[in-house]
Amino acid sequence: MLQLCVRKGALAPAIFCLLTSLSAPGHAGPLDYVLTPNVEQGEKEIDLKAGTSKARDGSRLNKESIGFGYGVTSSWFTEVYAIWHKEPGDRHGFDAWEWENKFQLTETGKYAVDVGMVLEIERPKNRKEGWEVVWGALLQKELTSTVQANLNVLFSRQFHAQESTTTELGYQWQVKYRWRPELEFGVQGFGALGPWRQWADAGGQSHVVGPAVFGKLRVGANQHVKYNAALLVGQGSGSPRSTLRMQAEYEF
Repeated sequence: MLQLCVRKGALAPAIFCLLTSLSAPGHAGPLDYVLTPNVEQGEKEIDLKAGTSKARDGSRLNKESIGFGYGVTSSWFTEVYAIWHKEPGDRHGFDAWEWENKFQLTETGKYAVDVGMVLEIERPKNRKEGWEVVWGALLQKELTSTVQANLNVLFSRQFHAQESTTTELGYQWQVKYRWRPELEFGVQGFGALGPWRQWADAGGQSHVVGPAVFGKLRVGANQHVKYNAALLVGQGSGSPRSTLRMQAEYEF
């Protein structure tokens, strides 16, 4: 069913088919980055991420993480992260462990849209928060020989938390121009819409969008450093005023 949808060449049907084939994140946080569906077997990476968000009241949330990932097969990449944060009014400290798994479902470039999926499991230090699970669709399309677009539709839910929760809907997107490997330009957006069955009102949603830069630098035989960064501006009263996010990956 999935391959049939991708052959049709339409992005919306591909999204619909993949989501209905799943059992059914939504956080637009300072560590979020746009996931891509591509997997390379045998690739190892050390992943550093950092971000800061300024709220409407002027308070600031800071987060950092370090992860190690490995391409287990040609369709499965897995990575474990340690995450730290500083909430407004609190001291900087360890926040959570996260296990991220990315699956490439179609061969790169074979169909009109490349399709993958992600499954993340996070265990916060505060056990009252239970476990957070994020899952969803990763879509990528070459618009031209130099312009690439991504759209990810993600769901998230906390399990065994002290407070009851619902499944929430989020999204990620980006469009980038591949000027040269060392420097690419684009735009990124992240959002959280609230419960997936009944979206929150405008004040309860979060949307951020802004310019981004990307690049890949060779540092040795089969060794590269990939980077990307974005300055995102909140859209609406439920969004942070601004977010600065950065990521660097050492691939070997």
